[in-house]
Formats: sequence, C-alpha cells, structure tokens
Amino acid sequence: MGPRWKGKGAEDKALADPMSKIVSQLRLSLIESDSQGLLSGCIVLLEANAEQTELLNRACFGRPIVNADKDKQWFQLSMEEAFYLCFALKCVKIVSNDKWLKNDEEFWSYVTPKRANFPNLCIAYSHLRMKNWVVRSGSQFGVDFVAYRHHPSLVHSEYAVLVLSGEDGNTNGRLRVWSDFQCTLRLCGSVAKSLLVLYIDKNGNGAVFPSCLENYSVKERLITRWNPEQSRENKPK
Repeated sequence: MGPRWKGKGAEDKALADPMSKIVSQLRLSLIESDSQGLLSGCIVLLEANAEQTELLNRACFGRPIVNADKDKQWFQLSMEEAFYLCFALKCVKIVSNDKWLKNDEEFWSYVTPKRANFPNLCIAYSHLRMKNWVVRSGSQFGVDFVAYRHHPSLVHSEYAVLVLSGEDGNTNGRLRVWSDFQCTLRLCGSVAKSLLVLYIDKNGNGAVFPSCLENYSVKERLITRWNPEQSRENKPK
C-alpha cells in the first residue's frame, strides 16, 4: 500500500521540502535559543518563538497549547518526542518544576517508572524518526504510533505501528493468537494503513540508560492478510 497524497501537487510540495531539512532547521533554532522543556507529570512543555512554532508545526513535534500571549507559544510534547529532541538531536534541555536541569540519565530515570513500556516505545519512535518518518500517536487506531511519509496535511498516514518486545514473550499481550492478527489487520485495512510491527530486542541488556539505547536492536515486520484469491494459481484455460 503506497502513499496516499492529499490533493494534486502534494507530492511535489513534499519533495521540495524534505522532512530531514525541516528537522535540521528546527534543531539549529532550538540550539541557538538554548531551549528548555519543562517537565510536568507525563508530558514536557516547550516554549517556542515564532520561528520555532512554524518549524515545530512543520516537523510535527508536539501539539500547540492555546494561550492568550501572542508572542509566546507553548507546545505539549510526549515523553518520546521530548527524549528524542533531548537525547538524539541534543537541542532541548529538560528542567523540572523547580527549574533544576535534568541530564539524560535523570530524565530517563524519571520517565521509566511512569510510562509503561517506555524504553521500547522510545527506541521505536527514534528508529522511525531517524528514517525521516513523521510519527504521531496511534491510540485512535488501537496501535502505538502511526507513521506519515511527510506532514499530515500533505499525505495520509501509511503505517499503523505496534511496538513489541522481542525477548519478554510479548508481555503486553498483543498479537498472541491468530485472531489478534486478524482483528488488527482488518482494522488497519479499514483505514487504509499497513501494519508495521517493530520488535525491540534488548540483546541481553536491561533498561539501564544509556547502555540499553546503544545495544538495543529493532526488527521490522510488515504484516499483511493472506488473500486466497490473489494467491491462487491461475487455472489452465
């Protein structure tokens, strides 16, 4: 199932403005302004100027928060988004409510107990983002993420992404029997998405930062339904 572009000229617009270029511009802007994300429960709040607001929207990081101040815009980042900006791109620093700066290890230790399966989700999110996919929450479709080839205003999401552990016997209980596969595939098919399963292999490492990020591996599996009509041999005439 290929990309479904939204309207005439959408593909040309995407090719003329690649996501890698947008993210690079955002990274430089955040570094120059020494941006800090405020840790608030299970989200991170990021203050942005006008330029950064445009770039965050174009790169699809976070969700803008409506406020009365026209000169300042706040974005609500998920933990996966915040950690990617902090650890992978190194363009955002994380501070707690008391304005105390948290390093990568402290941020990891804070999030891991609060967010179930966070290490695997973080690895999967970073894996897709590094391949220049736009990654958004997939809760609406019963999956972990949905992946877009470019900005959602230009193209529909192409993949529904499930993140599973490659070593823990699928402790989250998904895709354990064939009926799970059939239900998930039917749902994905009804919304014109392909099911992409990312298996996170710890390779003998635990969730201790940063060794887990350095040694984890990701296996991609594209799951499709078997169609007997398409798979049947042509009958001789």
